[in-house]
Amino acid sequence: MKVSEFNYELPEELIAQTPIQKRDESRLMVLNKKTQTIEHKKFKDIIDYLEPGDVLVRNNTKVIPARLYGKKETGANVEFLLLNNIEADIWETIVRPGNKLHVGTKVIFGDGILKAQIIDTMEGGTRKVKFEYKGIFNEILDKIGLMPLPPYIHETLKEKERYQTVYAKYDGSAAAPTAGLHFTNELLEKIQKKGVEIANVTLHVGIGTFRPVKEDTVEKHKMHSEHFYIKKEDAEKINKAKKEGKRVIAVGTTSCRVLETIADSDGYVQPTEGDTQIFIYPGYKFKCLDALITNFHLPQSTLLMLVSALAGKDYILKAYNEAVKEKYRFFSFGDAMVILGTD
Repeated sequence: MKVSEFNYELPEELIAQTPIQKRDESRLMVLNKKTQTIEHKKFKDIIDYLEPGDVLVRNNTKVIPARLYGKKETGANVEFLLLNNIEADIWETIVRPGNKLHVGTKVIFGDGILKAQIIDTMEGGTRKVKFEYKGIFNEILDKIGLMPLPPYIHETLKEKERYQTVYAKYDGSAAAPTAGLHFTNELLEKIQKKGVEIANVTLHVGIGTFRPVKEDTVEKHKMHSEHFYIKKEDAEKINKAKKEGKRVIAVGTTSCRVLETIADSDGYVQPTEGDTQIFIYPGYKFKCLDALITNFHLPQSTLLMLVSALAGKDYILKAYNEAVKEKYRFFSFGDAMVILGTD
């Protein structure tokens, strides 16, 4: 399968540069696989498509201020993007300029409150970095780190919390699980009052979000590993919905990938912690997922392939072309889509 089959034309002005004022006032495109229809709604209307007994599975990871600007001992400027906490104070990191940051190089951040040394080069060109500091690492990041906004966003983010979901809990992500950005606490309360269960998974979003598909064919692409876990009470909610014939609805592709990684052939899940490299593209048979809430994804991206696997490539590309025509806002701060229905 050619990567070029997952392309579409997107005018640059449709790439959302800032979040909408009220989270749940973003637009919602409703796709129904069974009827092949396309509806245009507001995100807060998502409640009309949820039923008592459904379980909404969301990713409660929290984005850390993972972008750091510092200087080498020579005085040269460098940039780090923290991706994955390997152990203690050792992190997998994207470094720039990569050709100047070799093993042994020392870097200073924030007038010396944080120091780093590159200790190894990893697969794909990332670096293994050891940090030194006094105090609490996350508090230091809050002082000197910046939110790691995607490269297609050129505006400065005025309010840090707008790149967090309202239910973000566990530090560790290099990017937000953006489908969840549309939910407000008020909307979640209304959803629960309707009888919809809410379950959590935690997947720390890593380098896969930043890495384009460089292969010509889909099957040759290798996904980067991301760490996840799901607790007992959340697994039980999902299994109860499965047992009662209710729907499991993932908020975002990250939640989807956790569910499909851990589900058995009948769609049941167990409390688990681990790493996933699952790559979902057309031809994949979903085991646990019944519906998906998601944003609009980059052309030729693994996420566009995932939603194409769920809804069908032709239907998805038709929907994307309609979204362009209707001037939807795209990508991280953009509008949302929900994929409903059965095959």
